[in-house]
Amino acid sequence: MASIPRIIVFEDSGWQRLLPLVYMRAVYQLICGMGDLLGRIRRRRPAGTPLDVWCRSGIADIVAEQTGAPANRLVQEPALLLNGRGLWSALPEVAPGDGAWVGVAGAHGEIACIAADAGLAARLTPETLLDEARLRAVLAGVPRRDVGAAVRLLAYPWELIHAHEHAFVEDWAETVTAPVRLGRVDAGSYLLSEDAIHIGAGTRVKPCVVIDAEDGPVWIGENVTIYPHVYIQGPAYIGDGCVVQAGAAVKEGTYLGPVCKVGGEIEASIIQGYSNKQHDGFLGHSYIGSWVNIAADCINSDLKNTYGTIRVPLNGYEVDTGEMFVGMLMGDHSKAGINVSFPTGAVIGFCSSIFAPQSPKFVPSFTWITNKTVERYDEQRGLAIARKVMARRKKVMTEAEERAFLSVTRQALAAERQYLSSPMVAE
Repeated sequence: MASIPRIIVFEDSGWQRLLPLVYMRAVYQLICGMGDLLGRIRRRRPAGTPLDVWCRSGIADIVAEQTGAPANRLVQEPALLLNGRGLWSALPEVAPGDGAWVGVAGAHGEIACIAADAGLAARLTPETLLDEARLRAVLAGVPRRDVGAAVRLLAYPWELIHAHEHAFVEDWAETVTAPVRLGRVDAGSYLLSEDAIHIGAGTRVKPCVVIDAEDGPVWIGENVTIYPHVYIQGPAYIGDGCVVQAGAAVKEGTYLGPVCKVGGEIEASIIQGYSNKQHDGFLGHSYIGSWVNIAADCINSDLKNTYGTIRVPLNGYEVDTGEMFVGMLMGDHSKAGINVSFPTGAVIGFCSSIFAPQSPKFVPSFTWITNKTVERYDEQRGLAIARKVMARRKKVMTEAEERAFLSVTRQALAAERQYLSSPMVAE
């Protein structure tokens, strides 16, 4: 790695298969383990090696804001380019004098990385990486190497959910040498396998809470409030500023991003951050975006009565996941009213609202659904509500975020075009 002066983490054409979760974030900002995919790369890069990110031009400004890395900056020097939807367990070795080569992984030999010399680096751009045909032409004749032992390329959102628990345990083993208890744990609460429980500063664990790390570690961040009669089962991650309401059960494989408020039962699910599911109800094997609100007594199915594999309506196509457990995917800024039930493998788009007792299996972005009507949701109205929701968490939507928010409609119409004539998609 000493011969590589720069690492570039890029998006490829596979970003479209990770909708609706990546309309306003890059693929490498998705969660798997103790943080996002980019964080795993950062921990593995050699000390002092600069890191850039490449992504779709429409989100470059907000990705730069959120990651703190230069976005879409072109290079004329040798660089190691890493596929951002990779779950990297190690970075590929690059030896001096190697020349340019392409690292592939998986059964279909997808491009996982590119070790580019100065000549090849000058021919690569963020747009080239996003266009499969153009990239194939640029890389024609460049030698291939199998790097599958170092990375798994995640193709679909449910793969993040199923890979998350193992990745979390792996991250813990790599980064947490001595868990500490900086917060306050009240008398009457129980910590099982205390040496696998981290409790951050400013956190309060109230009486009658059980934190069970016997089957996996538990990370509780700073300034978290956990109310009485809560059960937390590891492996589990509870981010800074979260509130876990009385009586909640946070079960294995769950990740709560920063400033979430949760209640009821949550199992094997990822909530990106700044989202609420405060009341009774069940959330299982699901991936929930940011700024989402799920109201009281909402439930989702994550297992078919037949115990068969689950099909998910993704971008106009029913995809067989090959998995027995898949819950729902919900894009940023979407909302569910009280008592909504979601079918197995449901997909809820960006900035949609469901107030019908039974959600369709597929809800397009910017859709308003009641028990009587299905309407397109005005994007300006959605933006106004989003600003209001963010202000309640003392966050101000930046100009870059506003531009990206308003651009989602055009992207969603293209991605979801096969559903426009009938947004109600049955199992």
